[in-house]
Amino acid sequence: MKWIVGLGNPGTSYQKTRHNVGFMAIDELARRHNIAVTQNKCKALIGEGHVNGKKVALIKPMTYMNLSGESVRAFMDYYKVNLEDLIVVYDDLDTEIGRIRLRYQGSAGGHNGIKSIIQHTGTQIFNRVRMGISRPPAGFNIADYVLNNFPKAEAAPLEDMIGATCDALEFAMQNPFETTMAKFNG
Repeated sequence: MKWIVGLGNPGTSYQKTRHNVGFMAIDELARRHNIAVTQNKCKALIGEGHVNGKKVALIKPMTYMNLSGESVRAFMDYYKVNLEDLIVVYDDLDTEIGRIRLRYQGSAGGHNGIKSIIQHTGTQIFNRVRMGISRPPAGFNIADYVLNNFPKAEAAPLEDMIGATCDALEFAMQNPFETTMAKFNG
């Protein structure tokens, strides 16, 4: 079984913030494939179904961003899944709004959700889709920036990015992640 973890923060006040693009991607993938992400288990909302013929679990940790690894570890232990089948989807300040970057390993790069997953899995080697949110203007507090909603001017690139993320995730269901990286990082 493939498992896709979208990072974000629970609650309506965070719903449309930059930090929640991982949740947005999970919601769109769930919509495309008619998967209800409503099961409350493993400190997360989980939906199970099929994407392009592959069994998949869509996961939205409900631990808040900084503790996302708790949910990932709980899911791993409960379902006995492999890290090779994991894809984590999250926001990235160092990628321009509207763009995605795929990686299969690396440090947390200052992202506390990824830092928590690395701590709880004991490895930096897992597949990732980084969704660009761009850096804030000089002098802008990063925490405030990522917890702000996207402005209307960024609505179209955001929608395109969510679509591209879902396209990449669908492609990854039937292809090696390295092949997916080659196709979607260009």
